[in-house]
Amino acid sequence: MNSDELEITYLFTTFPKATEMFLQREIAALRQRGVRLRIHSMWGGGGVFRGVEVETLNKWRLLELLWLIPYESWRRPDVLRQLLHGLLTRRAPSWLNFWENMLGAGFACLYARSYRRRRPALIHAAWSGAPATAAWLLWRLDGHRFTAGAHAYDVFEHGGDWWLLEKLEAALLVHTSTDLARDALVSRGISAGKVVCIRSGLERLPAVKPLRASRVPLHVLSLARLVEKKGLDRQLRIYAAMRASGVEFRARVVGDGPLRQQLEHMAGTLGVADLVTFTGHVPQHEVWEHLDWADVLLHTGVVAASGDRDGLPNVIAEAMAAGVPVVTSPAAGTTEAVTDGVTGIVLAVDRPEAWVAALRRLSTDDAYCERLRRPARGWVEENFDVRKNTERLLSRLAAVAAP
Repeated sequence: MNSDELEITYLFTTFPKATEMFLQREIAALRQRGVRLRIHSMWGGGGVFRGVEVETLNKWRLLELLWLIPYESWRRPDVLRQLLHGLLTRRAPSWLNFWENMLGAGFACLYARSYRRRRPALIHAAWSGAPATAAWLLWRLDGHRFTAGAHAYDVFEHGGDWWLLEKLEAALLVHTSTDLARDALVSRGISAGKVVCIRSGLERLPAVKPLRASRVPLHVLSLARLVEKKGLDRQLRIYAAMRASGVEFRARVVGDGPLRQQLEHMAGTLGVADLVTFTGHVPQHEVWEHLDWADVLLHTGVVAASGDRDGLPNVIAEAMAAGVPVVTSPAAGTTEAVTDGVTGIVLAVDRPEAWVAALRRLSTDDAYCERLRRPARGWVEENFDVRKNTERLLSRLAAVAAP
């Protein structure tokens, strides 16, 4: 099947979303290949993206469920029995995940009739939460073929999505972007043959910037949502240890989130508020400006109390592509790109003295920086080109979409 003959219905919880650039890049690359896309955003988002209208769910339509649920239950009582059995015999891992699944179920019920009239060749759920619930129920109701994405949040937050295994067992293909997520799904019983790791990617590779002639003070950058799994409290302690050890630096924390006020207060308590700037959220083009400023990127990811953790954050590959050395914790999937002493530096997040020593060396040792920068750029060129990776994804989607 040629790409211009393939039509894919993409289901998102929210699209476009500023913190999910990897999905925007995926959609853009599919459009460049000529794939015909129909995009549904269930909660927020909308507008036109790369020439494609993003269809949003009118919340008032949820009132239609008062008669559509009885109708679809009458059509397929076996589906209703399965859902009721699940609701009565298992608890959702969190209220948020409960309502995500209810949203997906409501979407399936609302759109079942229109999908019967205009049967999609393939439905792809971008996430294993609400989108995969919708795709799974549309398959249960009318046999629609579907595939699903499964990312770190889907797999690890509170032990995984409520109905994760049922949904992914029914999917024709499961797309992860890290070996970490793939291995976790296979270990839980999902067939290894249907779970494929295809990484995200960059639309363009920037020029590798030269090292600053003097990296004193050292420009330290963090690009992250201000949430627990980013380990930013540990990062602030590293900055305090740098100041105590006499390492001159300036730091920028780029991103926003619920922990911002707490982290700003902590920076003051640790005595580094004058050296650490919290910028808040910035658009993507400004991310590259911050990378141009940076001498080093810090990623202090941890496993949150809920079990949530990062996969392989795009910013790590963006920094590696631009020639910014990366110092990261080994949590989650970061070591799939960052090999200690080869493409970056990997350190335990509870050893601030080791981070201080590494950052001191990066501020003064040009040859060491260059030894890290060259293979890091090579890894990105080989593994993180969105055109190459989307071509791989497209070939797999086309194969399962074929009648």
